[in-house]
Amino acid sequence: MTVVRTRFAPSPTGYLHLGGARTALYSWAYARHFGGTFVLRIEDTDVERSTPEAVQAIIEGMQWLGLSHDEGPFYQMQRMDRYREVLAQMLEAGTAYHCYSSKEEVDAMRERFTAAGEKPRYDGTWRPEPGKTLPVVPAEREPVVRFKNPLDGDVTWDDVVKGTITISNKELDDLVIARPGGVPTYNFCVAVDDWDMQITHVLRGDDHVNNTPRQINILRAIGAPLPQYGHLPMILDHEGKKLSKRTSAVSVMDYPAKGILPEAMLNYLARLGWSHGDDEIFSMEQFCAWFNTDHLTSSAAQFDLEKLAWLNNRYIKQADNTRLAALARPLMEAQGARFDGAPDLAAALALMKDRTNTVNELADAAMLFYRAPQPDAALMTQHLTDAVKPALAQFAERCATVEWTREALAAMIKEVLAANTIKMPVLAMPLRLLLTGQLQTPAIDAVLVLLGRELVLSRLNAAV
Repeated sequence: MTVVRTRFAPSPTGYLHLGGARTALYSWAYARHFGGTFVLRIEDTDVERSTPEAVQAIIEGMQWLGLSHDEGPFYQMQRMDRYREVLAQMLEAGTAYHCYSSKEEVDAMRERFTAAGEKPRYDGTWRPEPGKTLPVVPAEREPVVRFKNPLDGDVTWDDVVKGTITISNKELDDLVIARPGGVPTYNFCVAVDDWDMQITHVLRGDDHVNNTPRQINILRAIGAPLPQYGHLPMILDHEGKKLSKRTSAVSVMDYPAKGILPEAMLNYLARLGWSHGDDEIFSMEQFCAWFNTDHLTSSAAQFDLEKLAWLNNRYIKQADNTRLAALARPLMEAQGARFDGAPDLAAALALMKDRTNTVNELADAAMLFYRAPQPDAALMTQHLTDAVKPALAQFAERCATVEWTREALAAMIKEVLAANTIKMPVLAMPLRLLLTGQLQTPAIDAVLVLLGRELVLSRLNAAV
């Protein structure tokens, strides 16, 4: 069997968007499934729009997701000599030719075809044919290089997502493969790169379907083997529209700031166009073991932030508490958290994480342990009544000597309740307010253990 070689080949004109991340994930997983090679290639020939910052953003996004490449990153702008070599070979072989038509002349050709009700295209003025006399070369005009596309027949490929696709060569005009000055263009560079890098499988967005027949014809012209293609459907927003900055966070690196864990994002992206029975939650090891192209869907997927949050909650519950503490601490410090003499942060997060969907929510929830309580005055009036004050005083007194475990504290609370003939909420509510400033907390005995004897007594004695 041919060794599988896949690639992710983004253009560095912006961030790593969700669709690109899914493409990278599928290409990475396919290579991992078959013990193959995953190549990272930066397609930076759009020199006006490509930036070093965008390259860095793409690499950072891949690193955050943990999608490590085996080869690369390769940069197209560093491969110009190779492209010029292939261009020269094609010109010599007659599969490409110099075209001296000006932009204005080409625009006029396209307008004529449009006016005649035909598809706008280049009319082949400079295309060499047997017996054809070419125009006189204009003085001081640099030519482009055009690919001599077949005039007849079809381009057909078995797309692993969309099925068999056929496009007539009559739909394809002679593509410019090098600009004036010899700078090669996108489709030509992609074909040469896929050939040189021995790419066997190309998974990419279905916005590339129109590029595929052009690349297939170029690969055939240079005698290169064809990869197997698969074109993934779009990812839509909650309104069923194309993802955009206006309606969604479309950059992968927006999500760490939202408190999403990378394993949750990977799991979520994996299910946006692929399935394995009814499995919703799985590791990347499982995904790579299961993943092939048989269960890729050809219909568009809808990005659901609520579903991602639900999935993130499951991964937060499983996450190591020390790791969560490293993520949450900077967020809490920004809110004025004080950690000196406070409970262990990892232990606090362990207590709070079941009820939060993001690391940000978790950090917010844990703040009750790391700042002085500031209970609402109206709630204090409502819950700190004269009827409960004797019980609170007794509770505070017994806190000085009770064994500081959940079991011992729970037993002591029951004794205080019985001695004062009150129910649990009557005591627990003012305790929560006095100790944390909030009415909603985990179980009061768990809160007491986490705060510790010294801090509990300090806060109670300051209030009662």
